[in-house]
Amino acid sequence: MHAALVAAEPLGADDLERLAVAAYMLGDEGEYLAVLERAHQAHLEAGAVEPAIRCAFWIGLQLTFRGELGGATGWLGRAQRLLADRDCVERGYLQMLAAIQQGDERALDAAAEAGQRFGDADLLSLAVHEQGNVRLRRGEVEEGLSLLDEAMVAVTAGELSPIATGLVYCSVIIGCQAVYELRRAQEWTAALTRWCEQQQDLVAFTGRCLVHRAEIMQVHGRWEEALAEARRGAHGVAAAQAHYRQGELHRLRGEHDAAEEAYRVASRAGFEPQPGLALLRLAQGREGAAAAAIRRVTAEAAGASRRAALLPALVELMLAVGDRDAARDAVGELDALAETMGTALLGAAAAQARGAMLLADGDPRAALAPLRAAATAWVELDAPYEGARVRELLGRACGALGDEDSAAMERDAAREAYARLGAADDVARLGGGDAGHGLSPRELQVLRLVAGGATNRAIAAELVLSERTVDRHVSNILAKLRVPSRAAATAWAFRHRVV
Repeated sequence: MHAALVAAEPLGADDLERLAVAAYMLGDEGEYLAVLERAHQAHLEAGAVEPAIRCAFWIGLQLTFRGELGGATGWLGRAQRLLADRDCVERGYLQMLAAIQQGDERALDAAAEAGQRFGDADLLSLAVHEQGNVRLRRGEVEEGLSLLDEAMVAVTAGELSPIATGLVYCSVIIGCQAVYELRRAQEWTAALTRWCEQQQDLVAFTGRCLVHRAEIMQVHGRWEEALAEARRGAHGVAAAQAHYRQGELHRLRGEHDAAEEAYRVASRAGFEPQPGLALLRLAQGREGAAAAAIRRVTAEAAGASRRAALLPALVELMLAVGDRDAARDAVGELDALAETMGTALLGAAAAQARGAMLLADGDPRAALAPLRAAATAWVELDAPYEGARVRELLGRACGALGDEDSAAMERDAAREAYARLGAADDVARLGGGDAGHGLSPRELQVLRLVAGGATNRAIAAELVLSERTVDRHVSNILAKLRVPSRAAATAWAFRHRVV
């Protein structure tokens, strides 16, 4: 269709620009660049240097996004040569491109000033939102989020061109997600969805929008809807992320084969399938593979956002394989990141990890405070699965303290939440009553203390029992679990999240 329109010459430079925008919005990136180059040349032939520079900016920006830095730098150089000593808004656009390519904050500030001085809404919003992202990357979260909010004012007011609108929408949402600011990400994703729905046949940003929606639906426990959105979004630039999201949802639902395939597709598309794949390996009972994968990817990870995404899984997996030192280090780093970012979601994840660590260290009383704080935060964030995970941990803490009534109520609440969500592995693990392992409540208490490193004498003192009775409980535990040693029983307990 586009080729036919181009063939219907003659088209002037302005019409070529419009055609290029249409090609972009319809998802034809190659044609967008080709037609925009023609528009650039047509402007030059007509002696319209400034519009030609503007075309060069958009070409350079798209090549930068594609990672074609040679071509992007070439277009920047051509545009700068054309600019010469002109005092025009296009100078600000080129400063914006230089800032993105070279990380030059002074150029970014100059671009924002130019956008303000010339009243160019596109340039101002592009520059201000990028200033916000720079602040977020530096850990200046409050200031960064404020700048993102400012950039969104022009977007939601409909003041920007179509491509600038979509770019700022997506970048702001990604920025919010990078610092785990769930509420803003949800607000802007809903706005992006409405905008996409108003654009008939729009392709350029719909895939990203669907993936963002799927992520938020997953947090809120709307897994069936999230899976449908992720499947719809599995095309274009967002395909790899969409397949990873499908893997996460299948894993949570206990659909291991489907999760495995989705992670593999994401990996083939160049997307790191961690920590999801490592958590899948844990669910499959392959603790060694899970631990190796999470250690590898965490060692490679740079940047606060990526590390924050991996650390909760690292804690869980290190506790599962009994490496409490590594888990403790991860909890400390996660605490520090949560304090720096100051967002509710990351704070809840850090509190949950800290409570799990204290349980593993055999201090259930100390674990109660961070676990209750996490439980409250997950409720406020409307995150039912994470809330159920915390209630399960609270049940273990209460059980270890001898409060079996409270332990049973917490486990029942967790089991019911898992069942509502369709979390098959979690439902199977908790089961009904003895969760399929045959251990009595007292034996579960003993197992939790064994897994915490307590000797039989210490367990006897903690539970006010004789050492002979504790010896018998330990023997029964090993027999029921069909494991040969206390170490094996400890590994079983962490794998099945009994401690």
